[in-house]
Amino acid sequence: MKKIHVGFLLSYDYELLKLAIPPVYKASDRIFIAIDENSMTWSGNKFTVDPSFYVWLKEFDTDNKIELYYDNFYVPSLTTTQMDTRERKMLSDKMGIGNWLIQVDSDEYFIDFEGFVKQLRKYDHYLDNPEKHKIQIAAFWLIIYKYTENGILYVDKPMKSIFATNYPNYKAFRRTNERVIYLDSLVLHESVSRTEEELRFKLKNWSHNTHVNDSFMDKWLKVNETNYKDFKDFYYIEPDRWKTLDYFPTRNIEEVKKYTQASEKLKLGKMYLFFKNFGQWFKFLFK
Repeated sequence: MKKIHVGFLLSYDYELLKLAIPPVYKASDRIFIAIDENSMTWSGNKFTVDPSFYVWLKEFDTDNKIELYYDNFYVPSLTTTQMDTRERKMLSDKMGIGNWLIQVDSDEYFIDFEGFVKQLRKYDHYLDNPEKHKIQIAAFWLIIYKYTENGILYVDKPMKSIFATNYPNYKAFRRTNERVIYLDSLVLHESVSRTEEELRFKLKNWSHNTHVNDSFMDKWLKVNETNYKDFKDFYYIEPDRWKTLDYFPTRNIEEVKKYTQASEKLKLGKMYLFFKNFGQWFKFLFK
């Protein structure tokens, strides 16, 4: 108990796991990968996994800490959002209550997972009786919006996202609606940064498939590294949630990590985190 357990969902974008798993591998005690036993997406479409991926996974797993978890995650009577939430709950139950239950998507890459775990360990006492002391742990996305000819466009403000909990009573996706503890940690999130073909496929098959606004795709196609300052409001649901973009002059994810660590603009700030956490503490003080 009180282990660092990390869970992933494997689907059509499984190749991205080759970028998402390595950053968390060393500091995790065990890694679980949930796979639909019939290879179905939440939209009811079949996906296939090239056998070479499993060869890579076996060769990479030198410490024998990765477990494949097969189950039926496609339920036609549920919405895609409900299936997303259900699968995450089943995966966390498999990972085991009493451990830190960290869920990372295939397109999310921790910049410093060891640092995230070090901060998380300060709250290990919440694992003693998790059902009575439910919390959820947030880090911050740095959202990669689009690959351009020479670099990467990204949303220029880190955005909070839930990554871990001690008790997986998920209400939507990996959110539990319990008290949030914010940690000083950035996670690169590829989100909508795909080829046009891959993005169109994702928009049809992910859990937000009915939420995407009509203007999103047209704007995504038009924006590039020379004109991005001429556009605003980029989010695929409520556009103004992603106000403006900035630019990394590289397409290499490892180089992007170095840029983020060196950027003063992207630092979260101790006072910012203090007030975020104080607000959550006060909000749940009498609950």
